Amino acid sequence: MITVISGTNRKNNDCRFFAAQYAELLRKHAQEEVRVLFMEEIPYDWIHPDMYEENGQSSSLARLQDEFLIPADKVVYVTPEYNGSYPGVVKLFLDACSVRLYGPTFKGKKAALVGVASGRAGNLRGMDHLTGVLHHVGTVVMPAVLPISRIGQILNKSGEIADPATLEAMEKHAKAFLEF
Repeated sequence: MITVISGTNRKNNDCRFFAAQYAELLRKHAQEEVRVLFMEEIPYDWIHPDMYEENGQSSSLARLQDEFLIPADKVVYVTPEYNGSYPGVVKLFLDACSVRLYGPTFKGKKAALVGVASGRAGNLRGMDHLTGVLHHVGTVVMPAVLPISRIGQILNKSGEIADPATLEAMEKHAKAFLEF
């Protein structure tokens, strides 16, 4: 199984369009199930001081971990650039999931990184930061990251990716991840 994570909890975000498109490209070429976790749609009852203890973890977080992370062999993190990095909610989610079933959640899994930004760098710095965290928890990150820049010029009013070069780059990256 492959999980694609749309890595922001901001409502009405543009990251979700790129995550959904990436998942569709994986489904087009993969022989396995592809699931998408939209972080803006998940419950947030797991953020509290006891979240760092296994007996303090909320059942909603355990369900997300059991459904999206533990059964996945591969995870795609699609993250927007927030203040020169990736969103803090992604780090908080990884930290919270590391308390319970650390090994089955992270160790030896493969990850691909897609950065999206309204500026020119496509969240390259944020993907570097996320790579360091994922390496620390034992996840193998595909060296070829995909920065997508100037997303306001790429999306049409319906939230569809209207730039053929971006779609081509996404498909090439998705195919490479399937072979990784």
